[in-house]
Amino acid sequence: MNCRDSQGGHVRGWIDRLNAALERYLPEKRLFLRSDTSTRFVRLRPVAQAVILTGTASYMAWSLIATSILFFDVVGSNDLRESARREQTYFEERLNELAAQRDRAGAEAQAAHQRYGEAMDRVASMQATILASEQRNAELARGIDALQTSLRTALDQRDQATTRLADLESTDANSQLIATNAQLSDVEQTLDFMLTALNQTADEREAARTLADNTAQQIQHLAMEYRLIQDRNTRIFSQLEDAVETSMQPLERMFSAAGLSVDSILQQVRAGYQTRSASLTPISISTSGSMDPMSDEVRANSVLSALAEIDTYRVALQRTPFAQPIPSIHITSPFGSRVNPVTRRRSMHEGMDLSGSRGQPIHATADGVVSFAGRQNGYGNVVIIQHDFGFETRYGHLNSIAVRQGQRVSRGDTIGGMGSTGRSTGTHLHYEIRVGGRPINPMTYIRAAQNVF
Repeated sequence: MNCRDSQGGHVRGWIDRLNAALERYLPEKRLFLRSDTSTRFVRLRPVAQAVILTGTASYMAWSLIATSILFFDVVGSNDLRESARREQTYFEERLNELAAQRDRAGAEAQAAHQRYGEAMDRVASMQATILASEQRNAELARGIDALQTSLRTALDQRDQATTRLADLESTDANSQLIATNAQLSDVEQTLDFMLTALNQTADEREAARTLADNTAQQIQHLAMEYRLIQDRNTRIFSQLEDAVETSMQPLERMFSAAGLSVDSILQQVRAGYQTRSASLTPISISTSGSMDPMSDEVRANSVLSALAEIDTYRVALQRTPFAQPIPSIHITSPFGSRVNPVTRRRSMHEGMDLSGSRGQPIHATADGVVSFAGRQNGYGNVVIIQHDFGFETRYGHLNSIAVRQGQRVSRGDTIGGMGSTGRSTGTHLHYEIRVGGRPINPMTYIRAAQNVF
């Protein structure tokens, strides 16, 4: 007992010394409490005042820090929303530019192939002309050889006739002279005809050689033009291939970040989405022989295939709940275990609560069909949308419902207004995503989409 009194005395002594030390800064105050029958007062010692001031300062500091955190959270959310909107606009413009480049490249490739085909037809015609000219030259060469042989024979005959004429003149044989003159005249006519034919043949050979030279120059010019077209097409296809690859990578990362099987989803989209744009139909120009893997046709079909893959991603994106139900995301209660604000018991929160104003429009986060629209226990006014790939989204505590059961909605359509119906403590949206009936964290999909849009 004496030990306890001694300890109590030490504590009181320590408090008295502390009061004496604080007396200079916090003098003792009295708080008077007056009633109809009596007046009482409460003594505020320096230590008590210090405790009250410390608690008040701590509360003010905590309130300031919490308010700052909330302010920066709201500002950051607005910045993310603006950034997401800009990225989405840029992505859509980039897809439109790629589609325009793809159409121009396809048209230029087809025009180049058409020009190349026409050039090849001209080359074939020129080659046929060259072959005919070569055959004509060969025939002319043979004719020239025959004419030269005939000319030598005629010259020999003329020499013989001249010799005989001289002999006849010496013997004065008039009859033989007349016959020899006639023979000599025939030989001279034959010789004149053969010389004329020889000159004509030489002119034709020169004309054929000139035509062959011109044809060879045209072939070289066409070959050079074709190589230039090929080089230009190669640059265009390289740019298109890089642009398509750059556009596809964010889409692949988005689905992967959400933990989805890209191959499985794309396979389901292809199975249920058979119509293909005419501009994405593969080009078929030639089927003869084996195709060069670097040919324009193969590269164009590769780009068209990649663009068709991006189009498949677009369809899958429209049918998967990557969008936000409201433009500004401010979470008041996240997904997971929490203390229920109504029952005050810890339970699993199967969605997330987003704050907003009463009547604020709520948008569908993906294409789908409304499977329920009405009042449901706990949710109040709720809209449930069934999507492809086993997804289901729920929008609870709505103030109003703008859709009906069985209605097909598109991504971004207004399905109701924010409210506080059902088991709710204030105006907010309860947003859920379920896969195969199992709830998952909606922020996984919202964050995955923020990296792309």
